[in-house]
Amino acid sequence: MKTSRFSAEQIVGILNEATKREMKLGEICRKHGITEQTYYRWRRAYGGLQVDEAKRLRTLEDENRRLKRLVADQALDIAMLKDVAGRKW
Repeated sequence: MKTSRFSAEQIVGILNEATKREMKLGEICRKHGITEQTYYRWRRAYGGLQVDEAKRLRTLEDENRRLKRLVADQALDIAMLKDVAGRKW
């Protein structure tokens, strides 16, 4: 998975800047080097979050990804052990 150029705190900052409506959305996107589609994707994912909440969300997503990988590895190990134990020598 490609890593983002922006941290969660930066994303929340850009979203807050856009909600103030001091500039048009196109100008804000151009200033930060993102597309409007990216802005709307971020707004759907991070809309209404504060900076500390965004940090916590990112931490929880990383932990969830790590735990899913761990469970998949354990399931594979169990399947291999059952296969070996089921054979007749």
